[in-house]
Amino acid sequence: MRALISVSDKTGVVEFASALKNLGWTLIATGGTLKTLRGAGLEVMDIQDVTGFPEICEGRVKTLHPKVHGGLLARRDSPDHMAQLAENEITPIDLVCVNLYPFEATIAKPGVTMEDAIENIDIGGPSMLRSAAKNFRDVTVVCNPADYPTIIEEITLNGNTQYDTRLRLSAQAYTHTALYDSKIAEFMRRAAGLPEKLFLNFDEVQSLRYGENPHQKAKFYRESNEKPYSVAFSKQIQGKELSYNNIQDANAALSIVREFDEPFCVALKHMNPCGAGIGTDLMEAWTKAYEADKVSIYGGIVAINRPLTKEVALQMKPIFLEIIMAPSYDEEALEVLAAKKNLRVLQVNMEKEKRDCKAYVGITGGLLVQDADLECLELTPEMCVTKCKPTDKELKELNFAWKIVKHVKSNAIVVAKDGATAGVGAGQMNRVGSAEIALNEAKAAGITEGLVLSSDGFLPFGDTVDLASKYGVKAIVQPGGSIRDEESIKVADEKGITMLFTGMRHFKH
Repeated sequence: MRALISVSDKTGVVEFASALKNLGWTLIATGGTLKTLRGAGLEVMDIQDVTGFPEICEGRVKTLHPKVHGGLLARRDSPDHMAQLAENEITPIDLVCVNLYPFEATIAKPGVTMEDAIENIDIGGPSMLRSAAKNFRDVTVVCNPADYPTIIEEITLNGNTQYDTRLRLSAQAYTHTALYDSKIAEFMRRAAGLPEKLFLNFDEVQSLRYGENPHQKAKFYRESNEKPYSVAFSKQIQGKELSYNNIQDANAALSIVREFDEPFCVALKHMNPCGAGIGTDLMEAWTKAYEADKVSIYGGIVAINRPLTKEVALQMKPIFLEIIMAPSYDEEALEVLAAKKNLRVLQVNMEKEKRDCKAYVGITGGLLVQDADLECLELTPEMCVTKCKPTDKELKELNFAWKIVKHVKSNAIVVAKDGATAGVGAGQMNRVGSAEIALNEAKAAGITEGLVLSSDGFLPFGDTVDLASKYGVKAIVQPGGSIRDEESIKVADEKGITMLFTGMRHFKH
């Protein structure tokens, strides 16, 4: 039995090759791999001894040879194939261990040149992987060091790998070369000024029971690279399997949580916050979020940015919640929540870091892709456009409301007081309608003075400002940018309301 080994990532390769050698296999290697294995004291054939042809073109051509690919592609059950190997003095190769030049890592380097990129495009490696993978009935192909132990175990027990294992490894090899080629295609098309081709790389997490509705089939996928504030990379500690709608809602809640550094809690329903609050500690934040809307929280999702304590868990326990998300949990808190076996409890990485992130939205026959809306301006007194200037307390309240309204379905209005939402108006066809909903929620809760109001888009008329004044709103933040901005400013001045313009809007359709 022969094994051809040619790897860029040499993790575990000496141990793997040694195990094969101890099992009686003949080893063949190329270039740096040959040097590494011989340096470890292993007896290894040089690829040139197999092909009878030297490496040429600075190593660009060394494995592209019939004595390599004939040895890989010949079907062992075909008398004609085997006769042709014998006629041409070609010995079968039974295992290929290859991983590829680090093209993606190379182009990620600042200032990478075209020459450096080109030299890291592997040709022989993908060719060997594809040949071995095509002939998986007879040949084992391995491109991931994580598979080394399984392969050695099966060869030790059975003399060779199992058919199902070879099929799985074949699929992995084709996936590896497909992703590798996609990165090269993206780079070269960009360099050539060609229209972009979008290659998506997502791994299946699970098949879901159904989608938004029971008659819709659905699956859950995630990106290859882990990201913070991601339900896709969360750890489920207890509870039922997540549903399609659970995942959508959890993602929306985590997007809000990442806005805050101070202790924060948000309760969310149907991808809109129904209550949110900040506090000096988690108990205060939870209490504010819950008190903001005790009705809508029923069957909702709660996300916090501090470890969940037993004391807060006891407050949450009597309420029917679908999901609780936190960066970590005290053991006593988990014991409290364990009594509610269906409650989904997720642990989520909430490290504060900024990464480039794309948002994808499918449409019939197409896909919309945009940068995720991770920006949120910190409000300052200089943004004030009215005669009445904000107090320090109002500025703090406006900053809170501005971070929340960013995550409410447009048209969006949020009114707040004392670091908690007092009313949320979402998704109405006109902004006054959203304002009426938010302001009436505040009024129903008995909050009729000292409110601040935030709007995700500009206020095109003075009507929303006039309405807000009747409900006790003292300060407003909005993007500005309407041709009627002066009308809103005039009404605000007449009513003694402070108004800030951010210059940045946050539509969420």
